[in-house]
Order: sequence, then structure tokens, then C-alpha cells
Amino acid sequence: MKILIVKLSSLGDVLHNLPMVWDLRARYPDAQIDWVVEEGYVGLLEPLKTTIATTSLASSTFAGIDRIIPLSFRRWKKALKRGEFIRSIQEYIAFKADIAATPYDLIIETQGLLKSAWVTHLANPNKTASVFGLANQTEFSGYEPWARRFYTDPVQVPFHCHAVDRSRWVTAAALDVSVPDRIASPPQFYPPAYVQSLVDAAKLGFASTRVDLGFDVSKPYVMCFHATAGKSKRWSDDAWVAVGKELIGRGIQVILPWGNDKEKEVSQQLAKEMAGQYTLAGLVGSKAIVPNAFSIADAFGLVAGAKMTIGVDTGLTHLSAILGMPTIELYCDSPRWKTEGYWSSNIHNLGDKGEPPTTQEVINIIQSHFS
Repeated sequence: MKILIVKLSSLGDVLHNLPMVWDLRARYPDAQIDWVVEEGYVGLLEPLKTTIATTSLASSTFAGIDRIIPLSFRRWKKALKRGEFIRSIQEYIAFKADIAATPYDLIIETQGLLKSAWVTHLANPNKTASVFGLANQTEFSGYEPWARRFYTDPVQVPFHCHAVDRSRWVTAAALDVSVPDRIASPPQFYPPAYVQSLVDAAKLGFASTRVDLGFDVSKPYVMCFHATAGKSKRWSDDAWVAVGKELIGRGIQVILPWGNDKEKEVSQQLAKEMAGQYTLAGLVGSKAIVPNAFSIADAFGLVAGAKMTIGVDTGLTHLSAILGMPTIELYCDSPRWKTEGYWSSNIHNLGDKGEPPTTQEVINIIQSHFS
């Protein structure tokens, strides 16, 4: 059995589709399972790759994703706009030939967009594969109706459907099994051994391979992801400052990551307002820190090593939740039900669309966690 998953982007969406691999393996343990993803998110899938490790003492095998196939639609699009199209066309032709070389039996596409549907077409030149995809739009998610013309089996999913449940719904249809119960059969993301390795490395002071992060990973810290592409999804600066002062007063470093120059300016302003005059029981030496830039690969270790992650509805916050780390997810102008972490008691989901959480709600959880 040869199976292809098509989920191209973005960070949070790819993470929320990881349970598909486990559901497919439960039904087809010996299948070849490949995944097409945008090149920038390949690192999200690496920990799920099939491995066979043999030592003098023992051998171990993990069956996950056999092949990760990178796609560069985003980069190609930018190159075309700059008039640099020759290399992009060459790379596209090579990708097309590569993906058509494997005769897939089953293709599952959960993005519901024309570009992702087109990939299923490229992967199925002889029309021999069964292609399952979304038959309808779900609430608060993008969808392009023409995409379903590329599927042999469009799958009707509930309009009101959690991002994780939606991918498992399509997978269940492809496997001709009942949709897994989210309580009786909770989603799995990364191998427990891999998650434990991140935690163990963080305890030894190796939360990152970087030496220039700008803060000491061996001392207690909390990751605060305040930035998001949607301005309305941000939590207020005043609320962040109050929470930062609470953490600093408890002897904890407040880490304020950023992704672009504008976000870095906000991080710097928040750090400036957090620093200073709030102390608890005479604790000193902790501060608000704007770190140096770090990669998605570094983010795994950093959230695993954090005492807690607090963040708005964005991919890196969801990464912490998916790893099962202590996480406070802040929903300000997006529906909580769509992406809230329901699979671990370590995850606290606060707020909802149009109803940002209060500062005190967050502080109450901090006080309970660090008491």
C-alpha cells in the first residue's frame, strides 16, 4: 500500500494534521506513507520519519513517514514576481517528475485549496489512486470549491469541526472506518520517546543547538508568543506587561520571540515596560528578554525546556500544546473550539472569538502552576 498525504502549510495546520500518520499506521502498519509539504515546514515532519536503529545491544524500529517531499510554491511564486522564473520552472518540472514516479494507491488532501488539489493531480498521472479530500468548507477555514473536482472521493465533514478532528475525519473516510472518538482515541502527534528526548536535553542545558539565543536556557524561563499575523488576534500590551511582571517577580525569565522587524519592536517595548520594579519575596536576577532569532527546529527544544509557554492563537503556541508541555493558549479573536488543545491537562485554553481572556485568568493559572 502506497499512501500520500498532501498538507502543504502552514505551521499550525501541519501540526494539527500529524495524527493522520498514526491513524493510517494503525490500519496499514506496513504501508509506504509519504507527505508533501512546503519546504519551510519539512522540519515539523522530521521527528515522525520512519527509523530503524540497530546497536550492539538492541534494535528498534519506528514506522511513521517514510518520505517527506518538499514543495516550493511560495518561493516559486516570489521568484516569478521578480522575473526570476527559469530556475523555478526547472524545479517545478523536477518536482512533477519526482512525485509522479511513485504509483500511489491512496492520496489524502486536507487543505481544500486549488494548489494542494493540483498536487494530487500531479501525483496521480494514471488516475489509478483513490483521492480523498474535503467536499465542503468548514467554519473559519479557507476552502476553494473547485478543489473537489480533483478528488475521486470528496468527504463531507461537519461545518463546525476542530482542525485535528477534520483531518482525522477525512482519514477515517479513506480507511473506511468510524471517525475516532476524541476521548476514547485521542490524537497522537510526535513519538513519546522523541518528546522525552527534548525534555531530557533541556534539563541538561541543551534546549537549543544555538549558543547566541540571547538568554540562559539553564535558568527558568517562560516563552511568551505575543505576535500573530492577524492584528485582532493579539492580546493587549497592558495584559502582557502585567503577566510579564508576575513572572519576573517569581524569578523567571520572560522570553519575547519575534518573527520580523515590527514584531521585534513590539517585543522590545514590552520588555522595557516589564522590566523594573516588581519583585516577589526579594527574588532578583530575572528579566524580560528579546531573544535572537531562532529557527523552527530550535523552537522544539525551547518550548520543551520552558517552564511554561503562553501565547496567542499561532503556530508556535500550538507546538507547545502538541508536545504536551505546560501551555496557556490565548484566544482573542478566533474561535477557541477550532484549535484548542484538548488532549492534555497541561493545556489551558482561555478566551474565545471576541472575548479575550482577562489578565487575572492568566495570572491565576501562573500562580497555581508555580505555587
